[in-house]
Amino acid sequence: MDRRQFLQWLGAGVLWMVTGTRVWAQVRRGGLRGDRLPLQARLHLGVDGSITVFCGKVECGQGARAEIVQAAAEELHVSPAKVRVLMADTAEVPDDGITAGSRTTPSTVPHVRRAAAAARQWLCRLAARQWEVDASALSVRDGQVRHPHRNLVFTYADAARHAARDSAWSEPVPADIPLTPTPDWQVMGRSLARPNALDVVTGRHCYPSDLRRPGLLYGAVLRPPAWGARLESVELQAAVKAVPGVVVVREGDFVGVAASTTAEARRAVETLAATARWTVPSEAPSSRGLSEYLRQHLQEPVPPNPFRATWESAPHRFRATYNVAYVQHVPMETRAALAEWEGDNLTVWLGTQNPFGCRNELARALGVPLEKVRVVVPDFGGGFGGKHTAEAGIEAARLARAANRPVLVHWTREEEFTWAYYRPAAVIDVEASLDSRGRLTSWYFVNLNSGPAALDTPYDVRQSLCRYVPARAPLRQGSYRALAATANHFARESAMDELAALVEADPLEFRLRHLPEGRLRTVLEEAARRFDWTGRRRTAAPGTGFGLACGTEKGSFVAACVEVTVDEPAGRIEVRRICQVFECGAIVNPDNLRAQVEGCILMGLGPALWEEVRFANGRPANAALSRYRVPRITDVPELEIHLLNRPDLSPAGGGETPIVAVAPAIANAVAHATGRRIRQMPLRWETAASSP
Repeated sequence: MDRRQFLQWLGAGVLWMVTGTRVWAQVRRGGLRGDRLPLQARLHLGVDGSITVFCGKVECGQGARAEIVQAAAEELHVSPAKVRVLMADTAEVPDDGITAGSRTTPSTVPHVRRAAAAARQWLCRLAARQWEVDASALSVRDGQVRHPHRNLVFTYADAARHAARDSAWSEPVPADIPLTPTPDWQVMGRSLARPNALDVVTGRHCYPSDLRRPGLLYGAVLRPPAWGARLESVELQAAVKAVPGVVVVREGDFVGVAASTTAEARRAVETLAATARWTVPSEAPSSRGLSEYLRQHLQEPVPPNPFRATWESAPHRFRATYNVAYVQHVPMETRAALAEWEGDNLTVWLGTQNPFGCRNELARALGVPLEKVRVVVPDFGGGFGGKHTAEAGIEAARLARAANRPVLVHWTREEEFTWAYYRPAAVIDVEASLDSRGRLTSWYFVNLNSGPAALDTPYDVRQSLCRYVPARAPLRQGSYRALAATANHFARESAMDELAALVEADPLEFRLRHLPEGRLRTVLEEAARRFDWTGRRRTAAPGTGFGLACGTEKGSFVAACVEVTVDEPAGRIEVRRICQVFECGAIVNPDNLRAQVEGCILMGLGPALWEEVRFANGRPANAALSRYRVPRITDVPELEIHLLNRPDLSPAGGGETPIVAVAPAIANAVAHATGRRIRQMPLRWETAASSP
């Protein structure tokens, strides 16, 4: 929408029309961020009583829209139904940063709460001036201020009519403004569905791939035959002859077409592919030799174990290597973008978790001043860390500029599998030693390639060294739900079970032996109690195994107990039951948090048991859902989820950490059932090692 349409959408409130122009310009230039905003850049009060919150975060299924509504309604003292949220439009909202790292709850929600609390205080001050009473005698209830002695009411709609003459509305929100204490929450702490849930379930919601504009064309791109291939030549006129009316664009290695239908665009690209000549790298790594490749292409030396003397003299020593494969994000909606030019102004509707970062990418790639680029992000169909970049938007914008018409680019599933980035593979080396009492005396843990998230051990150990060593990876890799925390927890929690076996200790008792009092120990003890860990382990039937794992990341804590059955001759692992306890401080939205925990568990099953990007000769070998196994409905185990509420602690994000305990708990359960340890994800029998 343009600015006129935007004002109509807001209800043409006097407040914005009079005072918003300067802030609007600052927002468009990217000069306003969430931690230093004037009140008017975060909230709009309409003279019709409407309340709109401006937020730079995106909604991709994680529930951010509902939480932002709750945060504003809580501090404004209004019903959530009175609040609407405009999200992720770089021309209209502040830059709240990328939607990643579970940061919406601990960072953006407080910004919104402070702005709403400031607006509530301002409403009371304004009413006090109108009535010539002390503002401290006034309070807001259901969006209204009532006179302490007379039948007078002052509302946010009334305030909107007066705000243009009040400079307080354009001042920065105080950082120390008091917020509603957790015990007094009326809206936060309760379940609230997504405000647009009805549109989603009835199909009325338009995802990026659903968008249409007058005169729309459909784009397709000529892809290389292998990673790293360089285009030498292509006969552009071949596509024009094959599909009359098609627009063909070449800019360097980029070659794309725009046509009146998707089928015509694909046919034109197929014609171009038949004429294209490429230079393909002579050597391309294979997934079969991935571990060796990463070791041979490290970007810095691996630090030696500084506790070698301790390790060598210990009565109990352990050494192992754990491997984690590349995996794909597999969002329900593949990358999609619609681009439209108006003169030299560009608007791109894009499915991305990083609207302001993508705006920067678009400006650089297209040679356009930043203030001429606008990115609008409709609620889209899944990201999981995989949609931080603007490739589809750049492709659509190039084609739209050449065609002088709007162009929609929607990647196929094969394109998503092949050209999107992957969760990094990992090789993790662990060396540890124990004394005669079964206490850890040294811990050496090195992650090659995947990253430092959750790298440090939470367990008590006399000497420890945990390091991340980057490598020149063979594939394009990037963020994925929980980043490297899943790989690091898989290695660490598997190693803890192996160490327990080394001294013939129960895995739960061994962990508790090394865990201080605190939040991680609490969730582990609670999960074991809920699961009946001791009783189940004692009565395990042949082929049945029980495993557990725990961990912490991004300020939240998780523990999981798992039951599996194993058919070794068939190489089949069935996860029967998962009991998980999760704690992330004060719970903002219980139903949404439970959904996030469930989603993490189910998403964690895939890489633990099946998901792996196999590749050779510069191409993936399983770039289709028919060949890349993701969890199905029949794979869903019995789920028992327990959320521990800590109203004494600030809320932390819950969209990532619940995934980290899934794979190691399953691996430990498989080892318990079979006596054989598998040290790789996904779990496969052909390389299973005997337990030490």
